[in-house]
Amino acid sequence: MIHALFRRPLTRAALTSLAIVLAGCSSTPNDGDIQGSAEKLYADAKADMASGGWLNAIKQLERVEGRAGGTLLAQQAQLDLAYANWKAGEKAQALSTLDRFVKLNPSSPGLDYALYLRGLVNFNENSGILNQLARQDLSERDQQASRDAYQSFKQLVEQFPDSKYTPDAQLRMDYIVNALADYEVHVARYYLRRGAYIAAANRAQQAVTVYPQTPAIEEALYIMGRAYDKLGLVQLRDDADRVLKGNFPQSRFLANGGVRGDDRSWWRLW
Repeated sequence: MIHALFRRPLTRAALTSLAIVLAGCSSTPNDGDIQGSAEKLYADAKADMASGGWLNAIKQLERVEGRAGGTLLAQQAQLDLAYANWKAGEKAQALSTLDRFVKLNPSSPGLDYALYLRGLVNFNENSGILNQLARQDLSERDQQASRDAYQSFKQLVEQFPDSKYTPDAQLRMDYIVNALADYEVHVARYYLRRGAYIAAANRAQQAVTVYPQTPAIEEALYIMGRAYDKLGLVQLRDDADRVLKGNFPQSRFLANGGVRGDDRSWWRLW
């Protein structure tokens, strides 16, 4: 038996509303249409990237990510989006995209690349044109970006030892460690030149303790000895001198007789 509600005739307004709803349903794209549209957008984005059109590529990739959500294509678009933002000079946006990718896709086949790219973005943070114009060495600038890069490369090496990106990441890690050690020595040298001997000794000790296998510890030991000598800490001065001579018997810092050499500016090349 038909319910009484359905035996009543439909009004003109009701018929119009029903027609609009049905028309809307019939025009809804199916999954294949969405996928095809996303793939076309992605192809256009890759063409923009190939020609250096990073801003156009970013717009296209954002649309791909939205349309192909939950698919491998969306993951690839997200990685390309991070890369495009980096190349466009949007470092913060690139890192935000990569952090989101790593968090949401822990089992993605592209995770090793995401870690590698995140390391690269931070690794190249200090290579801008202003820094080149200032002729400022990498070790003379704040090193937080380098530390962040090291952590990303380290995670890549530990989680994906067989990744094709791992060998390069390992080389960059070695470079970063040397740069961080150089930075500590640079700061220690700065303090010593200004008579802040305790700060100089502490910063040089930091370099020796944290980065014991780097070339920078040669000068760090010398700075420690000079600082302790100025402070009248004879035993600590002699200890630093002994370690310097034992590990670097041909050191240029021993040319003036050890840590009690003259006050000529050893850090200058002229």
